[in-house]
Amino acid sequence: MRPTRPLVAVASAALFALTASCANGEPQAEAMPTGAPLETRPPEDPAQQPAFAGQTRAPSVTTSVALQHRVVTAALDNPWGLEPLPDGRWLVTEKGGALRIVTAAGEIGEPITGLPPVDAKGQGGLLDVAISPAFAQDRLVYWSYSEPRQGGNATSVARGRLSSDGRAIGDVQVIFRALPTYDGDKHFGSRLAFDPAGHLFITLGERSDAPMRPQAQDLGSHMGKTIRINADGSVPADNPFVGRAGALPEIWSLGHRNVQGVAIDDRGRTWTVEHGTRGGDELNLDRAGLNYGWPNVAYGIEYSGQPGAWVRQREGTEQPVYYWDPVIATGGLAYYGADLVPEWKGDLFVAGLRGEHIARLVLKDDKVVGEERLLTDLGSRVRQVSVGNDGALWAVTDSGELVRLAPTGR
Repeated sequence: MRPTRPLVAVASAALFALTASCANGEPQAEAMPTGAPLETRPPEDPAQQPAFAGQTRAPSVTTSVALQHRVVTAALDNPWGLEPLPDGRWLVTEKGGALRIVTAAGEIGEPITGLPPVDAKGQGGLLDVAISPAFAQDRLVYWSYSEPRQGGNATSVARGRLSSDGRAIGDVQVIFRALPTYDGDKHFGSRLAFDPAGHLFITLGERSDAPMRPQAQDLGSHMGKTIRINADGSVPADNPFVGRAGALPEIWSLGHRNVQGVAIDDRGRTWTVEHGTRGGDELNLDRAGLNYGWPNVAYGIEYSGQPGAWVRQREGTEQPVYYWDPVIATGGLAYYGADLVPEWKGDLFVAGLRGEHIARLVLKDDKVVGEERLLTDLGSRVRQVSVGNDGALWAVTDSGELVRLAPTGR
C-alpha cells in the first residue's frame, strides 16, 4: 500500500499583513515550516494515527507579503462554480440553476438562457462550470448539475456554445450522465477540470446514504468515482478500465466519498479533495485505476459520533496525501501556477466550508510540508477558489460573495 459567490466593490476592503516586511520595504523570504502544527483543536478520533509523517497537522507557514482581500460583490445567490473568462470576467453558477457572467468590478449579468433544468434540493443544483481549452475559437462552456430523472436524479455534465453577447447558451448536449439514477439529495460531487491533453475530469460522490456507499467500490457504477472523458463525451482509449468486463469505461479512479475539488498541476497530474468522514477530509493525488478506499478504508468517524465500519489502511488501496482531523469541509481546489505571488508557485489552495477559510498547502515531493489559513476574517463558508488571469486568488462563498485576494496594492 502506498503511504501512498449589484454591489460596487466594497470600499472597506479588508487588509491584513501576514508577516512584517524588511526595513528596506522588500518582503522577507517565505517562512519555512517550524514544526509547530497549524491545527491545534483536538482530533475527532484521538486514537487514529497517520500512516506516515506529515499526513495530517502540517506545520504552520505564512505568506511573506502583506495581502488584502476585496469583496467584489455580495449579491450572488448561493454561488457554487467559478471559472475565469479570457477577458477577465467570470462565469459563476448559482446552485438554484442560474449561470451568470460577473465582471471584475462586481457587475452581475442576468441569467444566461438555454441551460436545462436542475434538481436543486439538498446538495443538488447547478454545480461546477468550466470553459473549453479552445474557448477563444469554439466558445464552448461545460457545466455539471444534478439532473432530474425518472425515479430520482444524478450528476450530469452538459456543454453548449456561449453567444457572442454572453446572454445565451446554444447547441446544448449532455455529454455524461452518472449512473445509476438515485432518489437522494446528497453527495453529487462535482467539479470539472481539463488536463493539458484536453481530457475532462469529473468528480462524483457516492450519494451518501448507507445503501449507496458500497457503489464507490463497484466498477459497474459511476458513484464515488473520478471520471475522465474526452471533450465530446467519448471515452479515451487509454482509460484504465476500458475493456474490462463489467466496468464502466469512463472511470478513472474509485473509492471516493464526495469529491468537490479537482485541480491539474503543471505536470498535468490530477489532484482532488473530498468531503470525508468526521475527521477524515482528504487530499489525493488522483491516479489512473487506483482505489482510494471508501467505504472500506478511511480516517475519521461517522458524523453521528459512532465509530466507522472501516479501517485506516488496507492493501490495494491508496492513502490520502493529506487529511484533516477535525475537518474543514473541503470545497473547491486550485493549483497556483501564476506569477503574482512567486512563493505560492506550485501550492494548492482548498476552499473551506466549515473552516470558513482558504487553506494554502505547500507541497514538496508530493507531500504537504506546510499549511496556512487565508480569509479567516471574512466569516463565510468558502465554496470555490480559483486563480484569476491576474494571478490573484478569487473565491465565492455560500453567503453570496465574490472575493479577490492579492498582495496589498496589486
